[in-house]
Amino acid sequence: MSTGKHYFIERTDDGYAVRAKGSKRASAIVDTQREAIDLAKELNPDGKPDVSRVKHTQAGKPDQWRSGRHK
Repeated sequence: MSTGKHYFIERTDDGYAVRAKGSKRASAIVDTQREAIDLAKELNPDGKPDVSRVKHTQAGKPDQWRSGRHK
């Protein structure tokens, strides 16, 4: 069921939102970031979803995006 759309994963008060680029509403809201990444990959197997960074790490700081390529 590939949509061909690019997806973003964002933390919300209710969990993690899976949102297609340009959309006003989330495609789904799930409990964990892992579930959100898996769903985005299911919706577009050829795409790499962008994941909102929610904490400081060696690779970046909050409010930056990172690739959802990890396994």
